[in-house]
Formats: sequence, C-alpha cells, structure tokens
Amino acid sequence: QLQLVESGGGLVQPGGSLTLSCVASEFTLDYYAIGWFRQAPGKEREGVSCTSTTGGGFRPDYADSAKGRFTISRDNAKKTVYLQMNGLKPEDTGVYYCAADRILECGSYYFRNYRRLGVWGQGTVVTVSA
Repeated sequence: QLQLVESGGGLVQPGGSLTLSCVASEFTLDYYAIGWFRQAPGKEREGVSCTSTTGGGFRPDYADSAKGRFTISRDNAKKTVYLQMNGLKPEDTGVYYCAADRILECGSYYFRNYRRLGVWGQGTVVTVSA
C-alpha cells in the first residue's frame, strides 16, 4: 500500500522560502494524482497545488493563493513530489500534507473533494513569522 512521508517544514520569516518534499513508498507515482494541502489552526483543510501525469504529461494546478509563489514538481526516479514555496506570508502558516489518489484527477474538483483522496501523509509544520 502506498505511503507518503512529508518533510521540509520549519520556521521562516515573511518573504522567505521553503521546499517541502513528499516521498512515496511505491516504485512509481505514474498513476497517481499527487496534491499538497494545508490546514491552519481552526480552519478547514485547503488545497494548495496538485499534479497528475496521466498520459505521460505533467499537469500542475494551483490554488489562487499559491499562484505565482509556489511551484510543484516531481522526480519520479526518487518517487518524490516537491513544493517550492517562495514569498511566504504569515497566512501560509499551517500543517502541510501531501495526498495521492488513483481516481480523482488534479484540479479544483480534487481540491474540493479532498476527503475522498485515498492516501495521506502525516504532515509537516510550516510557520511563517517574524
């Protein structure tokens, strides 16, 4: 069974950068849509970015809050999906999770229906504060 492990969180000042990693236990991620989500204290989990590779392509998608600042990428050889976060703001603070699903494709529906996603990591904490 696929397992996901996130890392790379930490404390960073506003305007700073972090790169999160999500390592998968499966030998290939080719058939999964992988997403990054976050949950701030007292708030609902929200989608940040996702990517599908159905058909051999790489199709990233971003929440409006992440566009222009965050970049998702994947290294299939390392079974790893990254989230490069630049220009961090205090409102980016939260627990960041990666998730994977073999049925739902990356996009707004994937973000809205996160409760249906099949596999989740344990999360990594990002704190943006001066």
